[in-house]
Amino acid sequence: MPDIVKEFNDYRSKMNEKLLADNNKIIKRIFNLDTNAFTEGALDVKTKELLGLVASTVLRCDDCIKYHMETSFKEGIPKAQVVEALGIATLVGGTIVIPHLRRAYEFWDALEAQQG
Repeated sequence: MPDIVKEFNDYRSKMNEKLLADNNKIIKRIFNLDTNAFTEGALDVKTKELLGLVASTVLRCDDCIKYHMETSFKEGIPKAQVVEALGIATLVGGTIVIPHLRRAYEFWDALEAQQG
């Protein structure tokens, strides 16, 4: 079975380097804004990650879902909370979200398998 977590992170890193190497001010500012938006503030990082996961699922962005799933995992968010957030996303997004929900579950399983 391919390591979907490693494949995702390797591709993401490689392409982010290419994007940022072009030194486009707009792209760099968007990346910076995204990074800063998910730092501690009035909302804690865990809440922001779950919000990002819900928004990404409703918008049906698999890369974003994977990113927020992995960050949630690293932040120590319990699977039960992630699943509840995905339930809200499915409620809001409708049944068209279900394929993304399947891939999200698969990715979480891969994160757990990586941990050992």
